[in-house]
Amino acid sequence: MPLSPNSRFYTPPPPPGSVQQAVSLLKAGDFKDAARLAEMITTPQAVWFTGGTPGQVTRSVRDTVQRAKQAHRVPVLVLYNVPGRDCSQYSSGGAGSDPAYLAWIDGVVKGLGDEPAVVIVEPDGLANLPSDCPGAYPGGDIAALTAGRIADIKYAGEQVESHDVRSSVYLDAGHSAWHSAGDMSSRLYQAGVGGVQGFSLNVSNYQFTVNSDDYGTWLSDCLALATPVNSAGSAVNAGDFGDCGDEYYNGGPATNWAGGAMNPYAQWSSGNPDLTLNTAGVESRYALLLGTVKPTAHFVVDTSRNGNGPNNMATFANPPFNQPANVISSLAGGNWCNNPAAGLGVKPTASTGVPLLDAYLWVKTPGQSDGQCDIAGGARAWDYTVYNPWNWNATQQAQNDPLWGIQDPAAGAWFPQMALALVKQANPQL
Repeated sequence: MPLSPNSRFYTPPPPPGSVQQAVSLLKAGDFKDAARLAEMITTPQAVWFTGGTPGQVTRSVRDTVQRAKQAHRVPVLVLYNVPGRDCSQYSSGGAGSDPAYLAWIDGVVKGLGDEPAVVIVEPDGLANLPSDCPGAYPGGDIAALTAGRIADIKYAGEQVESHDVRSSVYLDAGHSAWHSAGDMSSRLYQAGVGGVQGFSLNVSNYQFTVNSDDYGTWLSDCLALATPVNSAGSAVNAGDFGDCGDEYYNGGPATNWAGGAMNPYAQWSSGNPDLTLNTAGVESRYALLLGTVKPTAHFVVDTSRNGNGPNNMATFANPPFNQPANVISSLAGGNWCNNPAAGLGVKPTASTGVPLLDAYLWVKTPGQSDGQCDIAGGARAWDYTVYNPWNWNATQQAQNDPLWGIQDPAAGAWFPQMALALVKQANPQL
């Protein structure tokens, strides 16, 4: 179901640990930060469903949608329980088998009933297929696991969409600095995006909002270009997702094909004189190939932590972090994790002004940790002296995470230092 631009979103109860931090700030006389933290945790954000039995998830989903109904708000629900999720990384887990997952989805559907909801299906589930990380599934049949993952996500989208006609369902599509537009569109197509409202972007990530807007538009363009049946009755190039313009080959001026890779560490635009930030090449290619065919897939963007864009590793070579080159190099492979330079982004709204973009949402719960992020997946022991970014005059021995100087909390746990950074560095400001 299309999402109304007048939609107002549900605010769930504050995350565990958040109220205690606000009280501690008040007791310390830090009224400004206490107020900003209170504003953050009372802003509409998603509710995540990550496990339990079918009966348990039915009750949890029903409780959430009923609370939202009483508040006259639309809840945002995240389904995050697909088998083998997150390639055995910080948020690994999920249902024990494909049949168990399908039963769990049936439980979700039962809990939804016919209430309105935004439902985001499996963050990174399509972007991190088993075929992308075969080493995480030793001894497994990677082709079968990949096909099973796609089938699971397709089932989830189809079941929610068909049983709750008042829901708006979005299959997750990673973010603008990950898979090419053609690759991601092909995955969405295989997972049945044509049967739901669309797809979600930037969940738990930090990519600039405008870059996500552009990437989402290109995914929709690519789906219209290559999906065998579209609004015109047939595809322009049926099945040829490789012909789609994308952020790795077509950036730069409007040459329709020749171009280069785009830089994710600054904001893109069609008239940017820096050709690594110029979207005209991608846009002109779609205009040339699509002709009168109109894209139809809609999307939403997570803006919970992207106010300052993604980590640029070079930032951490400078004060207050002062990290050596070997740490910077190692960090580059995990730049999504608990970014100390991050700030809250645009507040949730269903009035975006961008065609096909249904809403900006806070999907990742801001203030919760991404996981106990080390440098290269090995021993968590570091011996670098760094500046503590929360006490500019103090130094300390960094343990585990050299940017924070502490062991990061487990995934989903409240991270007080991160929460404080997000509100202080919010863009727009709180």
